[in-house]
Amino acid sequence: KKKGRGETPNSKLTRLTNEGLNWRYPQGVPAQVQKQTDHELILIKKLNYSPYFLTVHDIVNFAKSRNILCQGRGSAANSIVCYSLGITSVSPEVGTMVFERFVSEARNEPPDIDIDFEHERREEIIQYIYNKFGHHRTGLCATVVHYRKKRALREIGKVMGLSIDTITILLSQLSGWKKPGSTHDKLEKVGLNPLNRRLLQTLNLVEEIIGFPRHLSQHVGGFVITEDRLDELIPIENATMPNRTIISWDKNDIDNLGILKVDILGLGMLSCIRKAFSLIHYYHNQSHT
Repeated sequence: KKKGRGETPNSKLTRLTNEGLNWRYPQGVPAQVQKQTDHELILIKKLNYSPYFLTVHDIVNFAKSRNILCQGRGSAANSIVCYSLGITSVSPEVGTMVFERFVSEARNEPPDIDIDFEHERREEIIQYIYNKFGHHRTGLCATVVHYRKKRALREIGKVMGLSIDTITILLSQLSGWKKPGSTHDKLEKVGLNPLNRRLLQTLNLVEEIIGFPRHLSQHVGGFVITEDRLDELIPIENATMPNRTIISWDKNDIDNLGILKVDILGLGMLSCIRKAFSLIHYYHNQSHT
């Protein structure tokens, strides 16, 4: 599909990348950098990932237009395309990772770009995504929380009527359960009755329930964005926070279906840096008045 100025996603990505290269390398683009860029663009186009990179670029551009600090993290820093688009600020030349760790034809997995934003202003980014793409085409990804030993002990122990003291003793001995030895000896060692039927039933139930789904939670920032209506694929429900929606698929489901996901994350340190910039600006101006 042609978009914007009669451009396809591939041609637009090429144009923006070349403009970015001229911005990053005002003295001229080194031959090795140009060669790596061409290699990346060929692979991105072959795997039809251009719309993904353009979407991330659009979100980052919005943040910059609002003076919100942001930074791509992880293996995206291995990409000169990401560097030229302003998604990351570190040139891949200084690192040792290869682009194929980020986008690989062999793995056939969609790229995964995590972007950190000032945590106090992340909501502005979230609402921008909803407004641009529509609540019917986007939603936050879910996380399925599963039972682990500590939570299972607390909840099953309570249901089985164990005293708080007994549950506390069991929780304090969790690391010891992995060591060799019989359950009888371990219970006796911590002063619990190893013949207590209810206690033994509780421990058996704990082992059975570990790994079972407990509840559906909201992903820390995984935004699902579709070209067509998302609400025709899966129900979209309102999250606890106002003006937020969530779907019931988790990260693994999204990866398996090949649906576009962008992680919009909040980082407190970026808020600290922003405040530091403000203080420098304020006191620098004060010293010149």
